[in-house]
Amino acid sequence: MTQPAFAPAAHDGGHLARIAAPEGVAPGTGYSHVVWGTGRFVAVSGQCALDEKGEVVGEGDAAAQARQVFENLRRCLAAAGAGFEDVVKLTYFVTDVAHLPAVRAARDEVIAPHLLPASSAVQVAALFRPELLLEVEAFAIVPART
Repeated sequence: MTQPAFAPAAHDGGHLARIAAPEGVAPGTGYSHVVWGTGRFVAVSGQCALDEKGEVVGEGDAAAQARQVFENLRRCLAAAGAGFEDVVKLTYFVTDVAHLPAVRAARDEVIAPHLLPASSAVQVAALFRPELLLEVEAFAIVPART
């Protein structure tokens, strides 16, 4: 059995590698098709636009909610010793795909273009509170502790 040929990957200089467009796959817009690495796996539950008191931030405003979601993700990642540079996968749940540009803008404020994770976006009928417009979950790989 022959080993698969791997396309050149963009490395972050450390524990992760990314392939924006594997051979024969159309390039994605704003994400990497493949991300892999070595280290500790970190899963962050879906985050919504809730502040530390559980109050909705930015009711009716997708951009404000997206900024709060990414701030919550930042705090959760930090609790695990991770940062956005360690994120390998984001999953977006939006009540309307029209919110995706606001979500991407908030993401682009915290993740450099050469470090884009793999991503999926799903339109959902509703989230657990009617005033919430989006939820984002994250998977990260943090360098193994020595």
